[in-house]
Amino acid sequence: MLRTLFLQPPSFDGFDGGAGSRYQAKREIRSFWYPTWLAQPAALVEGSRLIDAPPARMGMEPILEDVRNRDLVIMHTSTPSFASDVKVAQMLKDENPRLKIGMVGAKVAVQAEESLLKAPPVDFVARNEFDFTIKEIAEGRPFAEVDGISWRNEAGEIVHNRDRAIIENMDSLPFVTEVYKRDLKIEDYFIGYLMHPYISIYTGRGCKSRCTFCLWPQTVGGHHYRTRSPEHVAAEIRLAKQYFPQVKEFFFDDDTFTDDLPRAEAIAKELGKLGVTWSCNAKANVPRKTLEVLKANGLRLLLVGYESGNQQILHNIKKGMRVETAREFTRNCHELGIKIHGTFILGLPGETRETIQETIKFATEINPHTLQVSLAAPYPGTFLHKQATENGWLDESNAELIDENGVQMAPLHYPHLSHEEIFKGVEEFYRKFYFRVPKIASIVNEMVRSPQMMKRRLREGVEFFQFLKDRRAA
Repeated sequence: MLRTLFLQPPSFDGFDGGAGSRYQAKREIRSFWYPTWLAQPAALVEGSRLIDAPPARMGMEPILEDVRNRDLVIMHTSTPSFASDVKVAQMLKDENPRLKIGMVGAKVAVQAEESLLKAPPVDFVARNEFDFTIKEIAEGRPFAEVDGISWRNEAGEIVHNRDRAIIENMDSLPFVTEVYKRDLKIEDYFIGYLMHPYISIYTGRGCKSRCTFCLWPQTVGGHHYRTRSPEHVAAEIRLAKQYFPQVKEFFFDDDTFTDDLPRAEAIAKELGKLGVTWSCNAKANVPRKTLEVLKANGLRLLLVGYESGNQQILHNIKKGMRVETAREFTRNCHELGIKIHGTFILGLPGETRETIQETIKFATEINPHTLQVSLAAPYPGTFLHKQATENGWLDESNAELIDENGVQMAPLHYPHLSHEEIFKGVEEFYRKFYFRVPKIASIVNEMVRSPQMMKRRLREGVEFFQFLKDRRAA
């Protein structure tokens, strides 16, 4: 077995390790998600190590020291972080010229040849699902015999091997919790809307929805929701409770945990037996009866992608959601005591000055507990990226999605709506949502009831205003 290091490289100050991998930019409140996409193959490779540099506040010096005794390094990359990650790869190669370096992630999955051409120190990239791909490489199998990779041969030519079959039996994957215990400090990971410390895992991959902007189903996960059995999930949570008795909340980071309602209810009942508090991603169409089952068995919060309050925009992005259905769902959650962290996107196809105001009004009316507002990001490999390129919506000067300081830019613009107007809409959205008297009052009441919450909200307030300052400077 090759001596293997799985690496999330250091990044810019304020880097947000989101969505289980490497997020696009600084966020309004700093957060760190678990590097689950790297932890999963790391669990398959005996004797490996996972370094997640950003949350550990680790610079290059200890990483360079580590790779002197490694044979293989697997780096997770993304469109915004790619240029920086290539520089890190070169530093690793300079330190240990014998080192084999591979990259994984949505960026290289859909732009394999282009990525290799722009990354001379990288020996191969893994396309699509890469868990067993990396295991085979770590076992020493020749690159030519490994499905699912693109690589350089001895002549420097790029070779594309055949695709790897997707994993159907998700119970065949080992628990990532073992890697968390071995290599990570769970207190380093925090998200504003989750209780701290928390643990995040996947119970399945893929998403039935066809949202045109969403990266993972269109690049790595697919649209077939492949799931672990409720018993397998419960076994990992039971082990995690044993390993980490300090954990206050478990989060299931499946693209849409509620895609399979009977299974969601079955998992909830298993979690209820364990007495844990948990949260998950959900679509805004979960029926009240299912919400009642989830709430009765420990559900605390749902992370819900509303995206827009305008029905035509939801049709344009193939969200498969009715605004009125989302309203009813949210009302049910409020009545049942289920908190919601709502996510919205400005700048999607069909956006106008009027629809921005419509979405802000919608958000204030449904009143999720917390929210985040993103700029539409046309990642390569998505239908949105294809649309933007074909229609001339993509501002090439902002195509990298972030500036040199990691602040997200607005890459999309339309004849009737500039990217500057979309960019400014984010700040207006936050201001109109959070600076309402009822919302301020609810936050103050929450802080008064809990000194710990007061400290946390004050810290988040400082980070939020710094975020606005950085955006204005950009």
